[in-house]
Amino acid sequence: MMRKLLPILLALIGVLAGGGAGYFLRPPPADEISPATDAHALTPEAHPTDHAAPEGDGHGEGATVEYVKLNNQFVVPVVEDGRVASLVILSLSLEVGLGATERVYAVEPKLRDAFLQVLFDHANAGGFRGAFTDASQLDDLRRALLEVARKTLGAEAKSVLISDIVRQDNG
Repeated sequence: MMRKLLPILLALIGVLAGGGAGYFLRPPPADEISPATDAHALTPEAHPTDHAAPEGDGHGEGATVEYVKLNNQFVVPVVEDGRVASLVILSLSLEVGLGATERVYAVEPKLRDAFLQVLFDHANAGGFRGAFTDASQLDDLRRALLEVARKTLGAEAKSVLISDIVRQDNG
């Protein structure tokens, strides 16, 4: 008898605990959000992956750019002889003008699509074979990524940074 009640009792406890956690951790209603709270939510401190940095020598100048790390990595297959020979995994960030962080996140799906197309074209042209971390190879890739970023974001896009890159060869 106890073996039949235990799963039901555990499920009931789980549902109650989840419901209680959801109730206590819910966001405040929209009418309770003050303008001060809204202003704080849009500051760079609210996004730990965004970092404002001074441009130039940094002496007495204010920050003029922000760095926006795109949420997920990019996975690019390298196809040779009709099979996936390796995978290239990249993490990208964008250098944008001040205040453009929210715009980047608003168009991130479109940016990711455009970036993936550039990365696939680069892979198909052999850009990830051999010494794929060569400075000229990466400069060409950054230039192509910046071009599509500017098509989406306009002049707000200052540069594209490749923060991580790794190639995993199969077999």
